Amino acid sequence: MSYRITLIPGDGIGPEITKATAKVLEHSGVKIDWEVVEAGVAALEKYHDPLPQEVIDSIDKNRIALKGPLTTPVGKGFRSINVALRKEFELYVNQRPAKTYKGIKSLYFDNIDLIIFRENLEEFYSGIEHYIDSSRSAAETIGIITKRGSERIIRYAFNYAKKHGRKKITLVHKANILKFTGGLFLDVGEEVAKEFPEVQFDHKIVDNMAMQMVMNPYQFDCIVTTNLFGDILSDLASGLVGGLGMAPGANIGDGVAMFEAVHGSAPDIAGQNLANPAAIMLASVMMLEYIGEVKAAMNLEKAIAKVIAEGKNVTKDINQQNYVSTDQFADAVINELDNLN
Repeated sequence: MSYRITLIPGDGIGPEITKATAKVLEHSGVKIDWEVVEAGVAALEKYHDPLPQEVIDSIDKNRIALKGPLTTPVGKGFRSINVALRKEFELYVNQRPAKTYKGIKSLYFDNIDLIIFRENLEEFYSGIEHYIDSSRSAAETIGIITKRGSERIIRYAFNYAKKHGRKKITLVHKANILKFTGGLFLDVGEEVAKEFPEVQFDHKIVDNMAMQMVMNPYQFDCIVTTNLFGDILSDLASGLVGGLGMAPGANIGDGVAMFEAVHGSAPDIAGQNLANPAAIMLASVMMLEYIGEVKAAMNLEKAIAKVIAEGKNVTKDINQQNYVSTDQFADAVINELDNLN
């Protein structure tokens, strides 16, 4: 069986790390037919649009995409490409794992394994904002939370936890102050939780949650929250395990999914074959799991983890004294992967 998947190389280091990842996936045992399309700065230069219609058409046809980091061009009139893609395909789940890997320096050295499920479309990132006077001395942002939007992200988190044997879900809110919007999200969470008695459920106010994650992250398993809080807490969680260089992400809707590295395009090292491809490789692990290739996903993660743990074939951000290129990192992962398959 072959899978047709959209590949968006991205900007800056994107082409290098996506090329390395595609090369690794050739050794995963899963046959992938890539449809390569351009978005971001490269597309702007070629098509005068950072998000050409052919990108949307490709994802609409293939239903799965792997995406490198994109740069939204600076200037009026250019929409955020990531936000536009989420809205276009109603990718209401932002799934961000945060996991410790031996060999990655972090404040906590072992056994962190969190997943944050962030509602991806509603609230303060929906773009409903304006100045309230002609002098631009004050501005207003409107954050709308709906029962439908709350229920589908919370239910997704519970279904994921049940399917993957996760034990606990913590819902994060600010219902003590945002009594209507936060209150609605919490109320829906408590109702959905009743349908999943096998999954432990609790909830925390967001400011307390931020403190608790730093003081004792081991108490958490799966976390579900609203758009703004999820954006902040997912980066906090990444910081606990060594930073965005090891942070994959997924944007998932009903029948459509886009997998990506969370970090930026790092134009300062673009084209130098120095970038760490681990985050987008781990995103491809999530992609393999999503399409049902669970064994291949497990083997790929094991291979990446072993290379990083050994520390001999890692990029400069992991080992500044003794490092290898992006391509050599990929070759080391392939070697481990071939031993597992």
